[in-house]
Amino acid sequence: MAAAKKAVLGPLVGAVDQGTSSTRFLVFNSKTAELLSHHQVEIKQEFPREGWVEQDPKEILQSVYECIEKTCEKLGQLNIDISNIKVWLDLRTQSTVENLSKRIPGNNNFVKSKTGLPLSTYFSAVKLRWLLDNVRKVQKAVEEDRALFGTIDSWLIWSLTGGANGGVHCTDVTNASRTMLFNIHSLEWDKELCEFFEIPMKVLPNVRSSSEIYGLMKISHSLKAGALEGVPISGCLGDQSAALVGQMCFQDGQAKNTYGTGCFLLCNTGRKCVFSEHGLLTTVAYKLGRDKPVYYALEGSVAIAGAVIRWLRDNLGIIKSSEEIEKLAKEVGTSYGCYFVPAFSGLYAPYWEPSARGIICGLTQFTNKCHIAFAALEAVCFQTREILDAMNRDCGIPLSHLQVDGGMTNNKILMQLQADILYIPVVKPSMPETTALGAAMAAGAAEGVGVWSLEPEDLSAVTMERFEPQINAEESEIRYSTWKKAVMKSVGWVTTQSSESGDPSIFCSLPLGFFIVSSMVMLIGARYISGIP
Repeated sequence: MAAAKKAVLGPLVGAVDQGTSSTRFLVFNSKTAELLSHHQVEIKQEFPREGWVEQDPKEILQSVYECIEKTCEKLGQLNIDISNIKVWLDLRTQSTVENLSKRIPGNNNFVKSKTGLPLSTYFSAVKLRWLLDNVRKVQKAVEEDRALFGTIDSWLIWSLTGGANGGVHCTDVTNASRTMLFNIHSLEWDKELCEFFEIPMKVLPNVRSSSEIYGLMKISHSLKAGALEGVPISGCLGDQSAALVGQMCFQDGQAKNTYGTGCFLLCNTGRKCVFSEHGLLTTVAYKLGRDKPVYYALEGSVAIAGAVIRWLRDNLGIIKSSEEIEKLAKEVGTSYGCYFVPAFSGLYAPYWEPSARGIICGLTQFTNKCHIAFAALEAVCFQTREILDAMNRDCGIPLSHLQVDGGMTNNKILMQLQADILYIPVVKPSMPETTALGAAMAAGAAEGVGVWSLEPEDLSAVTMERFEPQINAEESEIRYSTWKKAVMKSVGWVTTQSSESGDPSIFCSLPLGFFIVSSMVMLIGARYISGIP
């Protein structure tokens, strides 16, 4: 019997979505934006000491290969032709931050004016500086020209295009803008910044646009995923920029909020840099082609969102799976006055307060795990409200609704709470994988690929689910003001000197890992990676 003919659905575009807790590979139909297949693999986080978070780059790379292989197998089972796929691709540093901050004149914060970022353990430059100061193997590798530095996208592109055997060492403007070494105005590595952090410029990747061909897939013979050998890698975006593109927020003032391990609210400010007076970051939104203009955004980041659910599961054991929290919260429908501030690693925007630590307050003898579960979901929503308030003040025009995406948006209780606490409608696309979709759009639109049009008239209409506020404005404000009182109680718990381990502990156990904004420090000793002694 003749084999069934494989369906040809038009050009397919694949996207690697590298998160903190998992790797995913998703394949889209470029003509309809339909998600055809995907595969996900969880990756480990190691906590060797308080305040230290590490992940294994080899495990990450292996998980990428596994996801590609499994997704291609699933497409084969669906009888879909894959021959035309195009692919996209802690707190040990606080003393480093304190020493560096002493060298910045109070009236001339050149770091923030050039990068849009506050001096913080959150970004890559201080992580790399710490490694160079504290890890002799890294120092030696740099001295011997055996080290490269990059964010997680650089590591994946380098590895997938050959690694030590001719791999392409590059990044895009969005990921480069989160290193604190990149001038967001000139769109180049900044000599003054590199000298300030004492980072040798020779280890840095080439900076490219977010949408162009970087190289071709080369699969190691010792690994699987050979199905995509020779396929161009043609798109690269930091995950929040990718979500902005995936939500099609191409106009000034359009904003989206992504609910993942952390929470990230981005507002497109067009071709001008807007510097925040309320604790937000100025960042590069995207540059969709070598000859295309760069667009900027304001960003507010919440360190703990989905991570608080994982903490309830793994640390307290009050749920067995992340999905259970919606069921627990639904049982009571209220926190019964219980407030949960999950400042496990300090408070990020708009506070940038490293001395904060997590607290649960307002407990009574009546409080049970259901109320704590509800309070955890409320905490995600309250933190988003704080970011949105800051963004409204900076932009001057309040948002009329909030576009949302990310895994947590499947939780209907959370989405309704968010609408109630913001007191504006929350709008969720029926296909929540907007981060991967945005990356796929950038890859498909690249010059030399050209299978995905980003012209407004060609973009597919997306079905939306809408959540309207169901409480009155007064109740919303009362709950929010009580939350802010709880936040103030969380501040001032930790100082650099009070860490039990004797090490700096500001922003301890950053559960975003290094990956959520692609700010992972990655030093690649080429000999080590290739196994050469």
